Amino acid sequence: MIKVGLFGIGLDTYWPQFEGLLERLEGYQNQIANKMETFGAEVVNVGLIDSPERAREAAEFLKKEDVGIVFLYVSTYALSSTVLPVVQKLKCPIVILNIQPVAAIDYEKFNKMGDRGLMTGEWLAHCQACSVPEIANVFNRSGLDYEFVTGYLGEQSVWDEIQNWIEAANVADVMHNNRLGVLGHYYCGMLDVYSDLTKQAAAFGTHIEIVEMCELKKHRDEATELEIQNKLAEFQNTFTVVDECEEAELIRAAKTSVALDKLVQNHNLGSLAYYYEGESGNEYENIVTSVIAGNTLLTGKNIPVAGEYEIKNAQAMKIMDAFGVGGSFSEFYAMDFNDDIVMLGHDGPAHFAIAEGNVQLVPLPVYHGKPGKGLSIQMTVKHGPVTLLSVVEGKDEVFLLVAEGESVAGPVLQIGNTNSRYRFSIGARAFMNEWSKQGPSHHCAIGVGHIANKIDKLGNLLKLKVVRIC
Repeated sequence: MIKVGLFGIGLDTYWPQFEGLLERLEGYQNQIANKMETFGAEVVNVGLIDSPERAREAAEFLKKEDVGIVFLYVSTYALSSTVLPVVQKLKCPIVILNIQPVAAIDYEKFNKMGDRGLMTGEWLAHCQACSVPEIANVFNRSGLDYEFVTGYLGEQSVWDEIQNWIEAANVADVMHNNRLGVLGHYYCGMLDVYSDLTKQAAAFGTHIEIVEMCELKKHRDEATELEIQNKLAEFQNTFTVVDECEEAELIRAAKTSVALDKLVQNHNLGSLAYYYEGESGNEYENIVTSVIAGNTLLTGKNIPVAGEYEIKNAQAMKIMDAFGVGGSFSEFYAMDFNDDIVMLGHDGPAHFAIAEGNVQLVPLPVYHGKPGKGLSIQMTVKHGPVTLLSVVEGKDEVFLLVAEGESVAGPVLQIGNTNSRYRFSIGARAFMNEWSKQGPSHHCAIGVGHIANKIDKLGNLLKLKVVRIC
């Protein structure tokens, strides 16, 4: 659970002048705090700050609590000197909440109050916008980053934006604490896939753990009959195992799946990228040609696995999974200009939790472009809105590339791969051109739902550029 800070600001001069104003504003702040908790956040609410002295005390407390993001609630007009000490001390992302109690003052009722003192107090409960330019001015001149949420308490879009910020902060925290395993080596010559591990660690805070094929083999050799039988049962419960699957192939995949689980557990991995070839017929080839079923199980259980040693895409898959939308390993398969769609898929692993219908476990007589044969996953991503994400290593920076589209019904290739049809608002031609111009690898992660807005916020928190195609 992400820990978020919340502090309000006001002006201490007002409280003796306008009876009940302070308590009213604190009530609004408590409403915000309570709502934030329903979004899965641990809220550290330090109350309403109305002087530079209280600001420093609140900053010390929030810093001690190690909050990942801070929401600044502008309750009424407040001096910028009550804000700056907090933000300077914390050095963490700031979201300014310019949130009124209601959409508009009831002017007729307001003007009938008769007492201009009471009227002024009522106005001050609604003048959140008054401080916003002042705060922005001071932040700009101080070189501090910030974002706004503007609206009123009963407005759904306000709560959606706050929830998106909290979810993005949670994903940033997941990535910062993630342990990404890399197993094997790159697919030789696939230059777009090669990654700078230092840049990945710097961009996301991810720890990258080099894990060895010999350790995986050790765990596989030690797999017990009970473990293998339990894994075979898991295959049957998770996949539609087609009749063509030979018993020997199922057992081979089950033993490898048992070993993969132990590898992940021993190194506390949250994601994995892998590939291996070696000499034809070597013992490791027997392992690597039987990993797809086990890696698909891991992917559907929040430990995304990317093939072809695609470390960048393992990162993208982890982001999508942390947002709770899946993140299936995909590459571009073909274009259908008659239907104006793009086809994407892969021979596995897949994210079985976001499948449309059954997820089939099928035999492949050959892994295209790779050694050996074995079992693979055949599925389609759930029909409806989807988001594509690629973590891109450009010439000078790591950035996020995103597009929203639709997974649509229609004929797909029944070749024992994940395979889906995608339609984009700008059309298939423009999408392919604009996506490719950004220089991603040929892989991407696909999740269900439209979450580009959340990814944009994640980029803001991680200080990574986000490029949106559509």
